[in-house]
Amino acid sequence: MQFLEKFVNLVDSLSDKIGHLVGWMTTLMVLVVFYDTVMRYAFNQGNVALQELEWHLFSIVFLLGAAYTLKGEGHVRVDILYVNLSKKTRAWIDFLGVFVFLIPFSVMVILATRGFIMNSWAVREVSPDPGGLQAYYIIKSMIPLGFSLLIVQGLSEAAKNFMFIMGYKRQGDKS
Repeated sequence: MQFLEKFVNLVDSLSDKIGHLVGWMTTLMVLVVFYDTVMRYAFNQGNVALQELEWHLFSIVFLLGAAYTLKGEGHVRVDILYVNLSKKTRAWIDFLGVFVFLIPFSVMVILATRGFIMNSWAVREVSPDPGGLQAYYIIKSMIPLGFSLLIVQGLSEAAKNFMFIMGYKRQGDKS
C-alpha cells in the first residue's frame, strides 16, 4: 500500500501544479477576452489572432484542467442514487468507473486523434484565416496530453478508492 500512497501523492502533486498553471492561464484568458472585447466594441479594432488565442487558451484550460477537476471531485455526476449509498459502495463505483468508463474513453480519444494530430504536425498547420495564429499543431497536441493526464489522475483516484476499500488509512486522511 505504501507504493500506492507514493503514487497517489506524486500524481496528486502533479495535478495540483498543473491546476495552478491552469488557474493562471484562465486569468490570462479573461484578460485577453476583455482586451479583445474593448478593442472591438469601443475602438472598432478586431484582431483574428486574439480571437483564436481566446479559443486556444480555453482549449488548454479545459484539456489540462480536467485531471485537476477530477482530483477535486469537480466533475458532474448524477447524485440521485449515489448520495444514498455507503462510502464503501461509492468507493467501489468510483474505482470501477475509472476502469470501465474513464480509461477506455480517454484511450479512445487519444487513439482517434492520433492521425489528426500527426497530420497537423507534418504540415506544420497554421490558421486558415489571414492574420490568424501559427502552430495549430501545438494546440492539437494538447488533446492527447490532457487525456493522458486524465488517465493518470484516474489511476490515482482508483488507487485512493482501492486503499479505502481495503481499509488502509492514508497519512493525512481525516475520515
